[in-house]
Amino acid sequence: MTTLEAIAAIIEQGGVVAIPTDTVYGLACHPDSKAAAERIYTIKRRPPHMELSLLGATTEGLARFGRLDTPQAQRLAQAFWPGPLSIIVPITKPRHPAIPRSGDTISLRVPAHPLTRELLARTGPLASTSANRHGEAPATTAQEVTSAMANDLDAILDGGPAAGLASTIIDCSVIPARVLRTGPLGDAELRPYLEG
Repeated sequence: MTTLEAIAAIIEQGGVVAIPTDTVYGLACHPDSKAAAERIYTIKRRPPHMELSLLGATTEGLARFGRLDTPQAQRLAQAFWPGPLSIIVPITKPRHPAIPRSGDTISLRVPAHPLTRELLARTGPLASTSANRHGEAPATTAQEVTSAMANDLDAILDGGPAAGLASTIIDCSVIPARVLRTGPLGDAELRPYLEG
């Protein structure tokens, strides 16, 4: 099993790894490594217009990447982080090479997986997307990642099985906020934290 120290070193050196989250496994790299981000797009066969997300150990760590200072974003982060909610907000400066590639918003999440949060505490926030080829189902175990793309990755962190349903995505860069993808959290859970 690859250790957290080894995974963190690989990321720092510009590598691409697979990591567990509470929802599905993800591909991850340092947000300042443009080359590593491009590798993720190649490995995943991801359309270039689709941005990567950012995973962080804490809300405070993510706040330097995106504007989590609006009332809606603050309420949602306080209520559902760590957890299966990705919040899209306007980016903050400086722009990082890996994300966003072209847009003015960024998707942020604090995952509820203790091993991954320990990794993120060591590395800082990481650029990420689900571990699968574009159009295929996300991997929910390290074994599935190994079968699908082990030869393309620098390391895989085995954190046990994930829940299997990708995170809910809510766009708080617009008013009213819009749910872009329904996952473990639905309208009923989110509505009390949204204005109107």
